[in-house]
Amino acid sequence: MDLLFLGTSSGTPTRTRNVSGLALIDEIGSAWYLVDCGEGTQHQLLHAPLSLHDLHAVFITHVHGDHCYGLPGLLASAGMHGRNKPLRIIGPDGIEEWIRSTLRLTQLLLPYDLEFLAAESLAQWEINHWLVDAYPLSHRVPSFAYRFTEASTEARLDIGKLEVQGIPRGPVWGQLRNGMDVAYEGRTLESSDYIYFPNTPRRIVIGGDNDRPELLGEACRQAQLLVHEATYTKAMADKAGSVVRHSAAAAVASFARSAGLPNLVLTHFSPRYQSDASRSPSIEDIRAEAAANYPGQLFLAEDFARYRLHKTGQLDRIA
Repeated sequence: MDLLFLGTSSGTPTRTRNVSGLALIDEIGSAWYLVDCGEGTQHQLLHAPLSLHDLHAVFITHVHGDHCYGLPGLLASAGMHGRNKPLRIIGPDGIEEWIRSTLRLTQLLLPYDLEFLAAESLAQWEINHWLVDAYPLSHRVPSFAYRFTEASTEARLDIGKLEVQGIPRGPVWGQLRNGMDVAYEGRTLESSDYIYFPNTPRRIVIGGDNDRPELLGEACRQAQLLVHEATYTKAMADKAGSVVRHSAAAAVASFARSAGLPNLVLTHFSPRYQSDASRSPSIEDIRAEAAANYPGQLFLAEDFARYRLHKTGQLDRIA
């Protein structure tokens, strides 16, 4: 699974960062999924190797504009580019009413169906070979995190055991590898005795806006990666007061450490943090605060940065 960031700013875009949008790209086939769709997301997609024909689902974390105002335009563009297969939209209550009203008031007729699922009532849902759960967070409006868990992992054949037992290479090995029990020389070889799973299922948690990272304790159990907002440093968050309902880098990093997460990607940075480290406040202030509280592999997302979570759970930046 690859993660391609389409927007990493909070509230408003900057010259180098658009507002929230994250593409999850399947390693099998061309399917991809969009988490949040801030204004201008469809423009960001013009610079990405992704087609709206291959978009399988949109997940909206909450109804604030920097996370969803790009959705009507994206839906319209998909229709104008010839999309005709249904599109699923998962989000908080209110998303469906807003989109349906927008389509009606602007007389936008889509050549494909929209299928809505409410995050509030989302049971474990399977799309392709991923299981998706929703977890409520703490923000000014209902906000959710989405957890993506690999439905199954690749089985390996225990070649050493087969060789010790004198079972020769051939069709029997293939049948066992495919989960079949095999009659062999008067006995039954059970597939489960000869296959193993070297890797645990990959699990990715992507949070919406949230001022209590600890709410993700259960969601992050056995996860290899958390993507979470770090809108401010602690000093700035304290100055802004409780009204902001966002997380500081220190709080997210401390939670990730306590949860034993091996990989943490921070995003959704206030526009006040500049990319030039010689100017203050800068994005390096957020990096330094997070690094002081988290010993794992830490990344601060940038627009169009692409990361790959390997089957082993290793996260690498690849672009």
